Amino acid sequence: MMQTPLPLTRDIVLIGGGHAHALVLLKWAMAPLPGARLTLINPAPTAPYTGMLPGHVAGHYPREALEIDLVRLARHAGARLVLGRASGIDRQARRVQLPGRADIAYDIASLDIGITSDMPGLPGFAEHGHAAKPLGPFADAWARFVDAAAAGAVPARAVMIGGGVGGVELAMAMAWRLRRAGCRDAEVTVVETAGEVLRDLHPGARAALRHRMQRLGLHLRTRAQVTALRDDRVVLAGGESLPSAFTAGAAGARPQDWLGGTGLHLTDGFVTVDRQLRSVTDPAIFAVGDCAHLSHAPRPKAGVYAVRAAPVLYRNLRAAASGRRLRSFRPQADYLKLISAGDRDAVADKFGLRAGGRLLWRLKDRIDRRFMARFQELPEMTPPPLPRETAEGVRSALAGGKPLCGGCGAKVGKEDLAAALAALPAPRRGDVLSGPGDDAAILAHGDDAQVFTTDHLRAFVDDPWLLAQITAVHAMGDIWAMGGNPQAALTQVILPRMSDRLQAETLREILAAAAETFGAAGADVVGGHSSIGAELTIGYSVTGLVAGRPIGQDGARPGDALILTKPIGSGTILAAEMARAARGDWVAAAYDVMARPQDRAARILAGAHAMTDVTGFGLAGHLMGICAASGVAARLELDRIPLLAGAETLAAAGTRSTLWESNAGQSGRVSRPDGPHGDLLFDPQTAGGLLAALPQAAARSTLTRLHDAGETAAIIGEITDGAPWIEAR
Repeated sequence: MMQTPLPLTRDIVLIGGGHAHALVLLKWAMAPLPGARLTLINPAPTAPYTGMLPGHVAGHYPREALEIDLVRLARHAGARLVLGRASGIDRQARRVQLPGRADIAYDIASLDIGITSDMPGLPGFAEHGHAAKPLGPFADAWARFVDAAAAGAVPARAVMIGGGVGGVELAMAMAWRLRRAGCRDAEVTVVETAGEVLRDLHPGARAALRHRMQRLGLHLRTRAQVTALRDDRVVLAGGESLPSAFTAGAAGARPQDWLGGTGLHLTDGFVTVDRQLRSVTDPAIFAVGDCAHLSHAPRPKAGVYAVRAAPVLYRNLRAAASGRRLRSFRPQADYLKLISAGDRDAVADKFGLRAGGRLLWRLKDRIDRRFMARFQELPEMTPPPLPRETAEGVRSALAGGKPLCGGCGAKVGKEDLAAALAALPAPRRGDVLSGPGDDAAILAHGDDAQVFTTDHLRAFVDDPWLLAQITAVHAMGDIWAMGGNPQAALTQVILPRMSDRLQAETLREILAAAAETFGAAGADVVGGHSSIGAELTIGYSVTGLVAGRPIGQDGARPGDALILTKPIGSGTILAAEMARAARGDWVAAAYDVMARPQDRAARILAGAHAMTDVTGFGLAGHLMGICAASGVAARLELDRIPLLAGAETLAAAGTRSTLWESNAGQSGRVSRPDGPHGDLLFDPQTAGGLLAALPQAAARSTLTRLHDAGETAAIIGEITDGAPWIEAR
């Protein structure tokens, strides 16, 4: 009897990709709780390790050295990743609210959303200032400023608002980086409202850092109140101003504003938690890191406490989901602070210790790199061994142990599909105007036509809302390719085995995404069917209306230009993501492209002679469909074909979707040079772009209209005279 996976019965939702939650994911990967679904919500596909930020600002570390790749980490942990920014918690319904998408249900939630050094009350800060936290926007703005200052485009003058440890550490890093960039006239000023900087340090460490500030030429303004920011200066109380082309803020930790609407007990805006790291208001909600206030042992905001809390949080989340006893968190009274000083130099602060030098910087560097290595050197994923005795062909069918791809990479190969369709009889009804193998069925509808198509996708992402959105765009591709307007959709869903509540919540997310995506295209979701199976699969049957004759694949003419509306490479990126070989930002960018509807592009391409959507059979396979139907050949210019970020790098490393081999088996009718760009012609696409053949005279103006509409379209080649053949050069 076939064994089915254990049912999912509890939703554990981690809100924020902070250090503690990242460590929880690592531990979960080693020992997940059967029956619990773990979800991570974070605005970006990466999370920064703030301990290395000053080193990055100083130029000692590249950006990727201090970023935890949450896409890889979530895949490693078997967790679903939702890319979005939480904006509230409905504690009565037990749902996390995210703008622009369906709420996420939870049984147990944990907050690790950090803090911000934004200054919304300071006039001009939103327009001209840069908060040191969150890291991403700050690091991007700093890199742009350094490049501009080094080129002489802006003055090398910067101001840091805030004379605490974080502000002074960053200011020293900024001064060092500008000096190394060749800005001899660089000037960095620290502005502090109190009479002394670094007040939280012991006197010895404070003196050591003050000495290094002087050595770096930092200017210090104490007892100074900033009243406004302008694009080129910082205005102080009394009317004095400091010239500044880059103004940063690190004047204290401010909690996320939306916490105030949760109804949780807050201390100075931070979530008050008990010894077990649970909210003192709601035992279903935990909080750790900078966003939490330890009611039993108040501590300053420091990443070390989040790291130390992670093992307790991991155990308590498991215990809360399984009905076991929770443990207490006992933070240490003090900790060794290693503060970088611009150059590869650091100062230590603990119990009055005064020490500094390059040896301490190397110690800090080793500690930081060791911490990041835990996320960058994840254990290899090895498939379970096969039985000693198997039927012939099992090993080759498993493609060397590579997991089956999701999305369109999981479909049946073109030749096998064609062979199966060939056995179907021709349509017997006069109002059925197309036969098996067309993009969609064409039905007579008065003087016009109705088109009807169906599609489904095996899950390639564990976020059901995003999967439903991309699948809807994918399913409507056939309608748009024929020049139709989507009319109605039926949903088909296979859910993995789970409790009644999880089923209802997952279906709610799926149907919300479907209604939104189809509704934006003018179609209604009118019902469907659901069942329970081994894994999540979502599909739609869609009808559309076409005014006049549908655009087919059989109208291409020699001389026509070929326009492609989306970059290719999604199959390669999804295959790499499954193997944890793709960078998180590449994966997130691919999701964004796949989720982009093609209704505007289809309207602009309405005059095309022939059109199709590029999906599972790859660009070469779908272009060959046009060539075969129209009795023409085609020429492609490889350097004009847009690629998704990372696709060429991954293809060069040998990453292939499971459908690639079947698609490449059609290469007998494709001439191409060796190399990754040519290999990507056979890459199966999920929710790919439209491929249109249209008159050369209209190509440039059409391309301009597509770009004006926000489409990343390109002219990639032309239709030529001859037997069906593709020349790629």
